[in-house]
Order: sequence, then structure tokens, then C-alpha cells
Amino acid sequence: MEKFFHFVSQTGFSNIEVSSLVMLVIGLFLLYLGIAKKYEPLLLVPIGFGILLVNFPLSPLMVQPENGQPGGLLYYLYMGIELGIYPPLIFMGVGALTDFSPLISNPKTLLLGAAAQIGIFGTFLSMLMLGFTDLEAASIGIIGGADGPTAIYLSSQMAPHLLGAVSVAAYSYMALVPIIQPPIMRLLTTKDERRIVMEELRETTRRERILFPVIGILVTGLFLPESLPLLGMLMLGNLFRECGVVDRLSKAAQNELNNIVVIFLGLTVGAKCTASHFLTFETILILVFGLVAFAIGTATGVLMGKVMCKATGGKVNPLIGAAGVSAVPMSARVCQAVGQKENPSNFLLMFAMGPNVGGVIGSAIAAGIFLAVL
Repeated sequence: MEKFFHFVSQTGFSNIEVSSLVMLVIGLFLLYLGIAKKYEPLLLVPIGFGILLVNFPLSPLMVQPENGQPGGLLYYLYMGIELGIYPPLIFMGVGALTDFSPLISNPKTLLLGAAAQIGIFGTFLSMLMLGFTDLEAASIGIIGGADGPTAIYLSSQMAPHLLGAVSVAAYSYMALVPIIQPPIMRLLTTKDERRIVMEELRETTRRERILFPVIGILVTGLFLPESLPLLGMLMLGNLFRECGVVDRLSKAAQNELNNIVVIFLGLTVGAKCTASHFLTFETILILVFGLVAFAIGTATGVLMGKVMCKATGGKVNPLIGAAGVSAVPMSARVCQAVGQKENPSNFLLMFAMGPNVGGVIGSAIAAGIFLAVL
């Protein structure tokens, strides 16, 4: 009987707490969003499951090594985030998967990507005024870029205790792009502006597509070395795609390597969402101001689009400015959908991919600025 009661005392039922139950419900909710609603399932499913795994009472998965005993599985996998390994590898996959031609053929759309980063710096200043440290404020502000890997990378370097909340906020808002962005886009544009049909993009040459990542990394690497881990991998992945002589490496970066890293990244982000880290007033503020940052980034991108529309005599549809946040390629698809509702013959997807790529580059540069200055 003594062994039986000892066994019972070691079960989750005997050690469950209300906070653990709340986290289990949050994990199940993220699984619901990923599976039933298909919101960013590649990330929300492993994140949600990771939350479940570490919030069971007495879960050994995040136990640290002690007295010669090994640590838990997720403790060791989490080192990929702690050491800044997973996010740059994700950027390599993004570079290999993404066609930079729309940005190369219409480089002025880089301004739209830059404008959308105002949400990052505006939220950073707001967090400072609310009493957060500069490192915490930067980690929260970066959510405005709608770039999950960048948010994870910066938070892991600057404010690891906020990583769970920042990651869940960043990926949740990325998943909710089709819900959050359209009302802002319609509010800031007129029906006539949304109906604008843009001129066809010029075709880029193979030489241009090869030179872009090489020149891009030379410029950004000399200007802001702190951004090299992210932008370096982004440009390398794109060079794999465009150079035409390393198809195996390009396919590996797009598929096998990217898929493995996404699994590890999602699980370990979820593993950081324990009740003690997640169920705090700080988390509520992060979720609220993360949404504000994302909304501001969308709005400033659209407003810059309106400026470009006026400057070009109505040749730029301001909707594509919303793609300046770096939720690739979902925000570009949202621009396409909103534009087609007003004009079924309007095809904005490729035009929106220019600022979308610009947003990826812009958010990585913003992270590099924070790392260099703070």
C-alpha cells in the first residue's frame, strides 16, 4: 500500500494546479486554431503541443541536468533557441522559398517595407514609458514586424523570460493576418484607390537575381553586422535558389532542413510557456501591445502606399503597403484578396511581394539595430 500511495503521489492528478490547467487549455486552444481554423498550422500545432508537454505536473521535459542526471529532452532542444541557431536557419528556408524578383523589379517598394517597421519602434517607445526595460521593450516592439523568427531571435538574446509570450503573440498575430489587416486597409483607403490596377512588373534577369543577395549582404553586413545571422542566412538561402548550380542545397533548405527546424522551434517555444512565465500581467501587456504594434505597422505601410500613389499619379495601389509587415506570403495574399473584392480583374499578389520581402529585410535590420544599440 505504501508503494501504491507513493505512485499516486507522483501522478499528475495529485499535483495538478489551477495555473497548469489554464496553460493546458491555452495549449489546446492553439491546437484548435492550427488544426480546425488552419491558422499557421506548421507553427501553432508544435507550439500548442509543446505547451501541453511542459505544463503537465512533474513533466521532466524541461528539467535541467543536476547531480550527474541528464536534463529533459526539450531542455536540450531549447539550446537551439538560446544559442540563436533555429531562427537564422528558418531565415535560410524563407530565402530559398521566396522569389525576390518583385522587389528587384520595383525597388521603391522597399520603402513600404521600411515604413511598416514604424510599428516596431513606436511600440518600443511605448513600452519604455510603461516601465519596461530597454531590452524588454525591444523584445515586445519587434512583434510589430509580424516576423516570428526575428521576434524569437531578439527575445532569446535580450529578454529570455519574455520569450514564450512574445513568440505566442508574434505567431498568433501572423496567423490572424487575414482578420486583423483588412479592416485597417479599408479604413485608410478609398474604394477608388483599392481598385487601382498596377502596371505589369518588368521581368528580371538571372544575373540580377544572383547579384541581389550578394550585394544585399555586402551592404547590410558592412552597415549593420549585428543583422548578419538573420540577413546572412536569408540571402544565402535565396542565392541557393537563384544561382542554379546547387539545386540539392536549395531543396534541402526549402524542405528537409526547414521542416526539421520548424518542429524543433515550435516545440521549444511552447516549452518556454510555463505557467510561471506566461500567466502574468506582463503577458497581457505583451499580447495587447503586440497587436497594437502590428496594427501600426500595417497602417503606416498603407499610408506610405497612399503617398506613393499620389507621387506616381495613381500608379501604385496603396493596399500593397500592408504587405510591408513581414508575414510572408500571407500579408501579400491579403492584399490580393482585398483588392479583388473591389475589382475582380485586379491581381496585386506579385506587386505586394515586393514590400513583403522588404518587410522581412526591414524587421531583421530593426533587430540588428536593437542588438547594436542596446
